[in-house]
Amino acid sequence: MSHQPGPQGQQPSQKGFPHLDVGGNARMVDVSGKDVTVREARAEGFVVCSAEVVAALRDGTVPKGDALAVARIAGIQAAKRTPELVPLAHPVAVHAVDVVAEVGDGGVALMATVRTADRTGVEMEALTAVAVAGLALVDMVKGLDKRAEITGVRVVAKSGGRSGDWHR
Repeated sequence: MSHQPGPQGQQPSQKGFPHLDVGGNARMVDVSGKDVTVREARAEGFVVCSAEVVAALRDGTVPKGDALAVARIAGIQAAKRTPELVPLAHPVAVHAVDVVAEVGDGGVALMATVRTADRTGVEMEALTAVAVAGLALVDMVKGLDKRAEITGVRVVAKSGGRSGDWHR
């Protein structure tokens, strides 16, 4: 596999890890030579919470207000700000973000889908959307349930780009 020098002429590591230079130092991968393609990633997670919180979410009686709406908006904002939070993530044009929060027995299932037409994927954006939606939800319900926790944050699918489609 041939590698082009990155910024400042740094070559990828000899083991072929593009996020490491030959000295083993982390670096941002140069994606300027990649084709712009439509890419999508989906991630999921779950906020485990008490029966009291589940009832309050279903009834719309969470003392802080519409916790599910706050979580959705927080997730959308987070997807757009991912490069500020994840050091080696590329700034990409986020063209669409959909965050869904579904109340079920035992808590809230969170799902985020992020789309772009760019040179690199949006897996980190989808993961960040789910994680921050979960954080916002925990913040909204912590007065009712101090044990609320975020679990199972993971990428479940991606499409587009050189590596093609992948589904968990």
